[in-house]
Amino acid sequence: MEQGKFITLEGIDGAGKSTQLAWIVELLQEAGCPVIVTREPGGTPLGEQLRALLLDKSMAMHAETEALLMFAARREHVDQVIQPSLAQGQWVVSDRFTDASFAYQGGGRGLDMHKLEALEQWTLGTLQPHLTMYFDVPVEVGQLRVNQDRDKDRFENEQAEFFRRVRAAYLDRARQFPERIKIIDSSQPLADVKMAVERTIRALISDG
Repeated sequence: MEQGKFITLEGIDGAGKSTQLAWIVELLQEAGCPVIVTREPGGTPLGEQLRALLLDKSMAMHAETEALLMFAARREHVDQVIQPSLAQGQWVVSDRFTDASFAYQGGGRGLDMHKLEALEQWTLGTLQPHLTMYFDVPVEVGQLRVNQDRDKDRFENEQAEFFRRVRAAYLDRARQFPERIKIIDSSQPLADVKMAVERTIRALISDG
């Protein structure tokens, strides 16, 4: 059976990646690709419980504890959902994955990137997404969207400077892995963002 493809969506809070998720699934289904949607932190029963802890704005924790919990949830996610689904020929679309740890815990919290790289190697082995779509937006725009949309969680409550560091780390990752990470300017009008997403997804489909 042919292996499926693994697509991840990244961006600071308010970047609009969740808005594009349904469109990506629609494009894949139209192309005949069996697809499952998942998220991080979460994706498994244990992962969802860890997600609740990680997003709880009343829950204070050390930055390294936060990173370890993220990777604990990820280990379960990879073992129970991502790898089995890919092996069955399904396309997996995940709202966030390991790049988020390098951006939020590395860039935002200032954790040593080498520690995160060690956790990544331990948790994932050789597994990497076939495509990561990074939805880039100025911090001020992202915060405005978050403030309008919902009650904010523990990460969304962070100050603008935190998100500037997160965004800088994402952009650095995109420069480091340009073949995998494609930058989508999500400050554009929604129709233009959708067109950019469609071009990127169709390119991946055509690559087989």
